[in-house]
Formats: sequence, structure tokens, C-alpha cells
Amino acid sequence: MRTDITRFLNDRLDWNLLRTYLVIIQERSISRAAARLHVTQPAVSQALKRLEDTLERKLIERRGAQFETTQAGTEVYRIASDIYGDISRLETELDARTESITGSIRLLSVSRIESPVYDAFLAEFHRTHARIEVQIEVMRSSDIISSLLQKTATAGLGLCRNPVEKLQISSFLRQRYAFYCGRHHRLFGQTQLTMSDLLNENFVSFTSDQIGDSLSPLTVFRDQKGFTGRIVAASPSLDEVRRLIYAGYGIGCLPDHIVRDDLARQRLWPLPPEEGLVDVDVHLLWHRERKMSTAEQTFLESFERTMLRYSMPQRLGLEPLDGE
Repeated sequence: MRTDITRFLNDRLDWNLLRTYLVIIQERSISRAAARLHVTQPAVSQALKRLEDTLERKLIERRGAQFETTQAGTEVYRIASDIYGDISRLETELDARTESITGSIRLLSVSRIESPVYDAFLAEFHRTHARIEVQIEVMRSSDIISSLLQKTATAGLGLCRNPVEKLQISSFLRQRYAFYCGRHHRLFGQTQLTMSDLLNENFVSFTSDQIGDSLSPLTVFRDQKGFTGRIVAASPSLDEVRRLIYAGYGIGCLPDHIVRDDLARQRLWPLPPEEGLVDVDVHLLWHRERKMSTAEQTFLESFERTMLRYSMPQRLGLEPLDGE
């Protein structure tokens, strides 16, 4: 397989086809890939077909709206990721401007962004651009969107359920939310629980967990299932919601990749349904029409290259990063 791909790369494979394929796999959706690449869905589908025709391999098996990579598709993705990483490093090494770029970045973020890729990006960005200052402010997603629309910040990391005119939106983390209770709750440690066992339980909630706000799918789920418990505690901070759940105020929803250590330490207990409730995306957002400084443009370009290089499981810490 490697010999075939090397020959095509040397002779006639268009790198843009591999780049499009990377985004398709990372987004797990033709439509989301098209939005991220600023092209039409037919253009993305055509690029995928051209790549498969060129390599003479089926890369994706479609099952309705879902798809899975074939063995060849998985190998192509791995090799394309390695190539993209090498190209990104080459661009950095050859850009003589990197050491001279100065300026500041104002990044707005929701609380508790937990991602080894995000941490690695910030470390690499500082090594490469040591004279660029980075200021990160934590706030609610609605306030992040408002600030970006007012053009008062470089970019944001937050929740955004629907498209917002003038904002560019790219999914960075896709978090699966599930129900948990804490060590001090009466359901802690119980097995064989069903959804009916939860219907009368009180809730710990995010303040954005209401119809029309960024986490409203959680509210919709509770309403559809007929939950009758009250919201007895709430916070905009993930860490404080987690603390209140642990303290036994009620059951609540948390991203499953963030609570792995709490489960191992027996601080939290998983509740039905086993597959979780809903996927919620943390997006990288910025204003398309805001005039960016060289430092800001460099930051956004570097972030986008990082997103293209790493898969969603790697960003969530579910798969090792390159070289680990």
C-alpha cells in the first residue's frame, strides 16, 4: 500500500484531494467537511471520488448518512496525516518571519477545554512565535459569540448550535454528554439501573441548558423522556457542575472524555443510557470580516493546520498523538 501511494504522490496525486479527505474523516460528514473547507457538498464528494479513482481503492463505505473507512481508507488517512504534519513543520521552518512576528491574541473560551492536541498546539505556537502574547478569557458561549460579533476578540472556543451570520465556525471537539451521579448520591454504585429509575431525580444543570441556548439538546432530551425532577443547582462552569454532581445535589450531564479520571477514582458513577445522550461540539469561531493583525492571522492559520492534522479521537485524548 505504501509503495502505491508513494508512486502516486510522485507522479500525479493532487495534494488537495488528500487534504479534503483528511477533513471528511475528521468531520465524519460530507456536509460538515464542505462547510469547513468553504466549498459545496458536490465538490467534496467529487474530490473523494477522484481520490478513490486515482488510488484505485475504495476508501469509505457509506451506510446512509453514516460511513466507515475501509482498511485502505484508514491507511491513507494515517499517511496523509503524516504528510500534512511534515508540510506544516516545513512551512514553519522555512518562514523567516516567525521569529519577528509580534502582537497579541485575545482568545475567548468556555471553561474546561480538555484536549492534548489543544495543549500541544499552544506549546508549539509559543515555541515558534515567542513574541506573540496570548490572553485567554473564560466566559459563556453566548458571551463569546456576542464579543466576536462586536469584533473585540481574535477568536473563540465555544458552543454554537446554529450558524451565525458573519462568524466562521469549525468544529474542534465533539463531546459526548452522558448522565452521572456523585459519590454522595443515593444511586451511586447501583447497577442494572434503567431510564425509569432516573425520571424523578433532581438535576444539576448548566445555566446554558435551556431551550434555545447552547446546551438545549439536554433539556429537550429530559422533556422527551418525561423527567419530573427539579433543577436544584446550576452553574455556567463545567468544573462547578461537576463538583455539585459529586456532592450529591442531583444527577447531571457531563462530557464523557472529561470524567474518565472521576470514574476511575469512584467520584462519579455512570447512569443510563449507556450510549450517552447527545454530541455537543466545541467550535473554533472568528469573525470573517474582522481585520486581523499578522499575529492573529498566524494564530488562526496555525490552529486550523493543527485541526487538519489530528483526528477527533486524538483531540479528545482517546487516541495517541503522533510519536507517542
